[in-house]
Amino acid sequence: MRKIIAIALATVACSASLTLVTASEASATGRAPQCVKVRKYFNKDHQRYVRLSNLCTQRTSCFTIVVPHHRDPHGRLLKGTTKDIHYGTTRTPRALFVKNTPC
Repeated sequence: MRKIIAIALATVACSASLTLVTASEASATGRAPQCVKVRKYFNKDHQRYVRLSNLCTQRTSCFTIVVPHHRDPHGRLLKGTTKDIHYGTTRTPRALFVKNTPC
């Protein structure tokens, strides 16, 4: 009798941990990988730029630059690169943040 109860408890524990692992993988796949990192915001010749780095060495990453009251520029960064991205003039507002997006 004790063996049956022990087997039943082990089965329940294993299935619960398998469910948690599957749920965490599913939630992780719904989000874009956090590869794009802002290095610097700057102005040059009356133009606004943001310097972005792709921290992922195995994949191309996509991003969206969020600018209030304007169309949000977006693009891609090749794996392991750093690039200055032009997103407006000094007459337009400065970007609020850069968002990682799925490609």
